[in-house]
Parts: sequence; structure tokens; C-alpha cells
Amino acid sequence: MDFAYKQILAAVDGSDEAAWAFKKAVEIALRNKSVLNLIYVVDTRSYSAMTKRIPDVDDRVFDHGKELLERYKKNALEAGIPEVNAFVAAGSPYKVISRDYAKRVEADLIVCGAQGLNAVERYLMGSVSQHIVRSSHCDVLVVRTGDTEDAAETSEAERT
Repeated sequence: MDFAYKQILAAVDGSDEAAWAFKKAVEIALRNKSVLNLIYVVDTRSYSAMTKRIPDVDDRVFDHGKELLERYKKNALEAGIPEVNAFVAAGSPYKVISRDYAKRVEADLIVCGAQGLNAVERYLMGSVSQHIVRSSHCDVLVVRTGDTEDAAETSEAERT
């Protein structure tokens, strides 16, 4: 039985914990000689409720994700990972990550941060990472930066 991961899916959203998750995913991909798949999901649930229209991947709301993925992909390639794929998607993040794209890339490991940028969703429905762990068909590594309250405050301060 082979315990090496072949297809890693790393979810990023611009948060500090997602950055740490990306770094860990790169190290795991290097050790396992894996393909690294990066995903950024624009949560469109609120868009469809307000505008009755789901944004298209060419809309400006996706620009941040595209730029973030370009930087991460460049870093991963420079680190020595030979194959890096990047996806910008729309929808409910935990469904898109754990169900749609994990199956699409045949992921055997999903790497994500413990807390992302959306504090309201975390309060109301639990974190995206919790949903990924519960609904995923493969292994999931949830990465923490350390003291999550300090990390969230620092991340928010840096964005303002």
C-alpha cells in the first residue's frame, strides 16, 4: 500500500492561516512528488440572494483570487514542484472544495487553514474547514498559525 499523496488540493483565501496551509502543502508536495492544485473560492451565496445573478469568473470579484493564485503558483514552481494547477471557482466554499474540486482533481489530500477570512460564516455555520473535514472523501490537513485570535486580529489589521 502506497501512503504517498499524489494529488494535493490546497485551499487559499488570503488569510494568514491559508498562507501557512499553502506552505505546508508545498512541503508535502515536495516530499511526496505530488501535483499541487490550488483553489480560491468566491462565496457566491450572498450574490445570488442580493442580485439574482451569480458572478461570472471574468467579473472583478474574482480578480483578487486570480492574483493570489498567480503568486502562490509562482512560489510553488520556484520551490521545485513540477506541476501546479490553479482554480478560481464560485459557490459555497466547503462544497466547491470538498465535493467538486477534490473529485475533479482526484485529490487524496486537502490542505486548508483552520480559520479563513469570513468571521460571520464561522459564527453562524461553523468554519469552512470543519465542513471540509466532515464532507470530504479524502484526508484533510487543517493548518493553524498558532494563537488563532492573535492571527485573526493581525490579519485584519494588515488588511485595513
